[in-house]
Amino acid sequence: MRARLLPLLIVLMAGVLLALGLPLGAGMAAVQQQRVVVDRIDDTARFAALAQFVVLQPSGADERTATLSAELVRYEELYGIRAGVFRRDGSAVAVAPAGWGVPEHGEGRRAFEEALAGRRSRDPAQVWPWHHGRLTVASPVIRDGDVVAVVVTESPTGALRSRILHRWLLLAAGETAAMLLAVGAAFRLTGWVLRPVRTLDAAAHGMAKGRLKARVAADSGPPELRRLARSFNEMADNVEESLEQQRAFVADASHQLRNPLAALLLRIDLLALDLPEGHPEVASVRAEGMRLARVLDDLLDLALAEHSAADLKLTDIAELVAGRVGAWSPVAGREEVALGYAGPAAVTGWADPVALSSALDAVVDNALKFTPAGARVEVSLAVVGDRVTVTVADEGPGLTEEELTRVGDRFWRSGRHQNVSGSGLGLSISRALLAAGGATLSYAPNAPHGLRVTIRVPRERPPDAPDQGLPDT
Repeated sequence: MRARLLPLLIVLMAGVLLALGLPLGAGMAAVQQQRVVVDRIDDTARFAALAQFVVLQPSGADERTATLSAELVRYEELYGIRAGVFRRDGSAVAVAPAGWGVPEHGEGRRAFEEALAGRRSRDPAQVWPWHHGRLTVASPVIRDGDVVAVVVTESPTGALRSRILHRWLLLAAGETAAMLLAVGAAFRLTGWVLRPVRTLDAAAHGMAKGRLKARVAADSGPPELRRLARSFNEMADNVEESLEQQRAFVADASHQLRNPLAALLLRIDLLALDLPEGHPEVASVRAEGMRLARVLDDLLDLALAEHSAADLKLTDIAELVAGRVGAWSPVAGREEVALGYAGPAAVTGWADPVALSSALDAVVDNALKFTPAGARVEVSLAVVGDRVTVTVADEGPGLTEEELTRVGDRFWRSGRHQNVSGSGLGLSISRALLAAGGATLSYAPNAPHGLRVTIRVPRERPPDAPDQGLPDT
């Protein structure tokens, strides 16, 4: 979400800074040019006063014209600004540098004609740093209410463009600093806004993985997200309470039904004493009673598995798996199924040894049940990334794609295997035992036929696990 929110904030802030900076930059350029124009107006006004005196006093005009010319020459040498006094027909009264005249067209001609009309020329067009040219200002010389001459100055714009560019660079530096501050503020703002969202996401993911104790601190972020965090905590409390009630009901019902069932089985055995030995009905009733007892035991085990917390320890997974394979080897030999183990001699991971052993027993037992005589069940161990994987692959009939989506559900059994003993809770109990310790259980086809069950155990210490220095042996 930050990847989408942060660019949007940056674009908005950049737009605001540009909207403020562009008019400010134009205003800076206009101020700098206006100062130059005001100076040129003062200069043309002074020269117009001198020229008026020359024009009004014809006698001694040569001396006064020489004085005016000397002033214009010193002005041009000192400032590099062309200046001249021109009659109405464009002929020069005095000019510096020599040979310079009224431009035939362009900005200079427009200023000259405006001055002939009896008014000072308009402000020149705005000069920008990338424009090269001159700044022309003209003022009329008036005698008896008539314009008898025009003073024209033509200034180079290099210094003006340099000053404008310098101020623009300062403005750009300020805008860049403001943008960096804005980006930093945007990072802090998005972090403040999204931190509760990330916490909520982690807590929701934890609940989806079975960690029902996951909660969210509702003391940071915007008010709307704090309310959402409180609502999430209330929902989690209700979900945990409902599941706890369900587990308690299953556990209590299973426990309470065991005593009457045991008494019922005892009475069946007593009744069997009065009937001929091997009576089929008595044998059938006894078998159904024993099956019901196994179901109740499995229900109680499932309720306890979902309720109890895992006792995580740094465990030698390879030693544990090899031990369980050895324990099941006699059963495999009785069923005429080859049970093998392949993997390293020692691999450690964080697991509840009792829960992992129980889950592995259920998976191996399930594989031996469905593997025909003469076939093989292979148990392998490997390290994949940050997980230790234990794979149990059999050569039984396997499951269809639809059945693979349901395997591990409570009481579910394939319609093709209803004649095999079991309650349909063994894999559900295994999944609950493993989930409490952060491990996972998954199913996949085993080529060319059969089922592949994979248990993945974390290698890194979970945050809430005790600090163990040595493997559990």
